[in-house]
Amino acid sequence: QLLLEESGGGLVQPGGSLRLSCAASGAGLDYDLIGWFRQAPGKVREVIACVSASGTNTHYADSAKGRFTISRVNAMDNAKITVDLQMNNLTPEDTAVYYCYAKSTFVRTLCDVRSLSTDAWGQGTLLTVSS
Repeated sequence: QLLLEESGGGLVQPGGSLRLSCAASGAGLDYDLIGWFRQAPGKVREVIACVSASGTNTHYADSAKGRFTISRVNAMDNAKITVDLQMNNLTPEDTAVYYCYAKSTFVRTLCDVRSLSTDAWGQGTLLTVSS
């Protein structure tokens, strides 16, 4: 069973930074790409960043490019991984519940934020950007 747990949300002033973390555990993680999507009230779900199963490639939504950085650290046994999302220059438009998700893949070197397909996701963590 794949488990994902997010942490790190909170209240940040506009222009500030925050780092979200996703702890994922379970079998087969070395064939799971991991990403982050967000859901704001009244808005559609937006996948904002992903990292390939190999950890070598990333992809970002236009809203995240240049401001957000996703990184992946695999444990030696690949049964646990940590995927962080560093967010800089935050604006009120970034206010949302952020979820990390996993998707199994045979192509370990690719991920694409335009794909909305997910296998599992966490409970979410709330980011509020406000002065």
